[in-house]
Amino acid sequence: MNDLSESLSSALLPPAVSYASFTDPKEAVARLIEIYDRNTAFIRDAFGKYVSGDMAHRRRVRAYYPALRIMVDTYQEVDSRLSYGHLIEPGTYTTTVTQPGLYADYLLEQIGLLVKNHGVPVEVGESSLPIPLHFAFGDAEQNVESVYTDSLLGESLRDYFDVPDLAVTDDAIVNGTWLGQRDEPMPLAPFTAPRVDYSLHRLQHYTATAPQHFQNFVLFTNYQFYVDEFCKWAKNTLRSGDGGGYTALVEPGNVITPAGADAQTIGTPLARIPQMPSYHLLRDQHMGITLINIGIGPSNAKTITDHVAVLRPSAWLMLGHCAGLRTTQRLGDYVLAHGYVRQDHVLDEDLPLWVPVPPLAEIQVALEQAVADVSGLKGWELKKIMRTGTVASTDNRNWELRDNAEPVRQLSQSRAIAMDMESAAIAANGFRFRVPYGTLLCVSDKPLHGELKLPGMASEFYRSQVGQHLHIGIRALELLRDMPRERLHSRKLRSFIETAFK
Repeated sequence: MNDLSESLSSALLPPAVSYASFTDPKEAVARLIEIYDRNTAFIRDAFGKYVSGDMAHRRRVRAYYPALRIMVDTYQEVDSRLSYGHLIEPGTYTTTVTQPGLYADYLLEQIGLLVKNHGVPVEVGESSLPIPLHFAFGDAEQNVESVYTDSLLGESLRDYFDVPDLAVTDDAIVNGTWLGQRDEPMPLAPFTAPRVDYSLHRLQHYTATAPQHFQNFVLFTNYQFYVDEFCKWAKNTLRSGDGGGYTALVEPGNVITPAGADAQTIGTPLARIPQMPSYHLLRDQHMGITLINIGIGPSNAKTITDHVAVLRPSAWLMLGHCAGLRTTQRLGDYVLAHGYVRQDHVLDEDLPLWVPVPPLAEIQVALEQAVADVSGLKGWELKKIMRTGTVASTDNRNWELRDNAEPVRQLSQSRAIAMDMESAAIAANGFRFRVPYGTLLCVSDKPLHGELKLPGMASEFYRSQVGQHLHIGIRALELLRDMPRERLHSRKLRSFIETAFK
């Protein structure tokens, strides 16, 4: 055995933590935080010594994610109206946990429901899943690359520290394709800790705001006007002192504008806007609103929802522009999607096309009520500016340039009333990740009827409707926020075999 092999023969580990039982969710979450903070600090400390050339630490360093598990030995009868918070059959269930401080409110709710519904304690301890070095820098502001180079002492980073492993960073659980080994515990939550860590770091990368600022109610848009209007409205609301409980606005670069007439903005705006900038109107317990400008295309829509999903938001909505397909539609009319023709292809492998993406009654009612509240129209009059129907989403922005016969026939057969690029991906990923979803679009052109999206085509009605559109989305999310959580998370999002955590 050479010197390197001898030095790696025994890993440097923090003292092991045995599983302990808890019936108090607060105590369980506190133990998760304690284990996570200790183990990530252990890795960071060893890495600091490593890069400083301390040869005493030339051994493999390893620490493990904390884990949460529960064991039930009977079939427990629970309230059949509940969509989550209970186990489907006797057995042992477990999940690895990362950044429990960030997820404290979520964990308190999920653990509390398990203890209440099954009458048994949960157990907290260490898993056997190593924490990758890259993810030990949980805030993503300091990272491995900032202090490490491949030429450091001529050695490989992975010889001494664990690195991200794609074998445990996937969507097998949430996709329903997870196959456990014999006697292996069943999943308790939809994502593994490495999968969550991966997405938390990607969110920082794509949106230029830290994960802790994201709120439970999310708006996606592809139009800069909505961003400008959102920031203007949010700052006016915060200054007025009548902010509905909102406490601050966070913009890319973690620039913070607190509530108050004389509040000063903290931080420096970024010189360059990130790929998908996010804006967060904060409220206690993450009950505010996050707006993300996802840009154009279904790939962006899938990418960002893949990552936002690990935050387990309460709902997300798409506010975008679309092509109206009916002669009776005007520029500026609204389209409330109740079905989708999925021609974007970005989720074909994860969610087959034969899987329907149903409308969610709670979301549909909130969106229709929001349109009525903001526009001032009711009942039959509301139909003058809004139509409910099928939205077709495509991955071809210039679909109008194809031979019209085939696409027009398909659109007619599907009863589609609008065409866009992002809505189906956002709705389908909401269905896949069990996040309540909805779509309200604004007609910006009618290419089948000679009204192409060109400069100068917008009417005064269209400009007025666009101004309303964002406030309709905000109003809809506020209506959803006031709804009991158990009603919002519909059972129709749950499959035959589900994790207890939502």
